[in-house]
Amino acid sequence: MTTARTAAASAARRRTIDAVATALVPTASRVTRLVLRRAPQRISRSEAGVLAALTGGPRRITALAELEGHAQPTITQLVKRMEERGWVARERDPADGRVVLVSLTAAGEATLEEVRASYRTVLRAHLAAMPDEQIAALVAATEALAGLVESLQLQLPPGDTTR
Repeated sequence: MTTARTAAASAARRRTIDAVATALVPTASRVTRLVLRRAPQRISRSEAGVLAALTGGPRRITALAELEGHAQPTITQLVKRMEERGWVARERDPADGRVVLVSLTAAGEATLEEVRASYRTVLRAHLAAMPDEQIAALVAATEALAGLVESLQLQLPPGDTTR
């Protein structure tokens, strides 16, 4: 390839990356809001986020606060309400008794699965109406998003437990 073609391809790639970087978060946020509006829920978005975050294992309150974008006192109150419902359990970290770890209970897992099932129900109806080519594009996009999430998580500061 000539230098001019290489430069043109590089410039086109930069424009494409800029377009995706500009549109990705607003579009993903809109999809999330629309699905949440159409899916009947008995829990809040924040509660669902905390439950999902705990599927990878116990987390500190501070990690949950950072992950969910809330102040630590807000997450502490949220976790307290969720504990009262039986969705999470709190215990002291055996390695550091000052630290509280929050873990998912069986009831919390069941609640999260109900939430996810309602999302799937909403999405299935709309996905079924789409052409196969668009479904294939969404499969590829979903895989690419998973890779992007992994890349972003690897860039977290050392000691950050939001992975």
